[in-house]
Amino acid sequence: MSSAKKFDDVIVCPICTEKYNDPRVLPCGHTCCFSCIERWRTNQQRQPGQSLSCPYCRKEFIIPRELAKNYSVMNILEKVNESESQIFCDQHQDEKIKIYCADCKMAMCTMCFVESHNGHKFSNVCYNDLQKQTANDVINLTSGIEKCREMLEQVEKENKAFTEQLRNTETEINTEAERLKQMIDAHRVKLVNELSSMKQKRMNEMENLREEIETQLLSMESYKMYVDDMRQKETACAIAIAASGLHDRANKLLMTDDIERKLADLGHADVTFTSLSFVIDDVNKTLGHLRLNVAKTCKSMYSYGQFIFYRVTLCISAVLTFARCRCLSVRPSVTLVY
Repeated sequence: MSSAKKFDDVIVCPICTEKYNDPRVLPCGHTCCFSCIERWRTNQQRQPGQSLSCPYCRKEFIIPRELAKNYSVMNILEKVNESESQIFCDQHQDEKIKIYCADCKMAMCTMCFVESHNGHKFSNVCYNDLQKQTANDVINLTSGIEKCREMLEQVEKENKAFTEQLRNTETEINTEAERLKQMIDAHRVKLVNELSSMKQKRMNEMENLREEIETQLLSMESYKMYVDDMRQKETACAIAIAASGLHDRANKLLMTDDIERKLADLGHADVTFTSLSFVIDDVNKTLGHLRLNVAKTCKSMYSYGQFIFYRVTLCISAVLTFARCRCLSVRPSVTLVY
């Protein structure tokens, strides 16, 4: 406890107020850390051979090529460090931990051993041996640390690659879906235009035939009204004179073969649209589907575990091409029934 406090004036650098690190003696007699005096010289923009003031007493001196080490302070530092490396007992604060009880697997001071562990198997605590052992443990652990870092780097690399694949796959899905939408929209417009053309042509045919039938009907009704009026108002002589012409006109009006043929040709039309239900029921056949392939690394590569590497691939089914062709080739059909 107390060794460090006792020697604070001797082992503490007056510049950084920390324990000396490579203590050097200045020509004025004060001691500083080598790094502290070098930093002071650099800040003052001085070179060896030039004058420099002591950062502690401000006395000027000529900077030598090399400052002498303060071996006395270094020896005191070594002893203080050795003293601090020893642990004192919690119950007997002035007693150092010196004994290791093998039966209780505990380190303790002499007083604790005498009071509570007398008769147990024990051995002396050798701090140098413990320090060597812990140093070896640290060296052995270094390889484990390196392996962990390598594995962590591998995981980070895989995470980056996997994220990139996810982003690319999402772009591919969106691009494919957008392309299909554009194809479907373009085909929908084409089908609607064809349907409009069919409608226009069919409606024109029916309108022309309707006008022709209405004209024929009007002619027949006019003829009937004319004949009925003549029969009521004209004399027998006038009727006899007009009878032959009226008869020919009646026969001509009754000749509707041409109209009947056109009506038969017009027939009955059914407009139908056929879609592929399997494309709707199973969208995977239209857009595609995802598959996650997992490739495991050899376990012997790492003694601390194994890593799973993921690879995402977008698998567009072979049926897709067929489905698109079938889907986009559907056309409205007109069936004529006679």
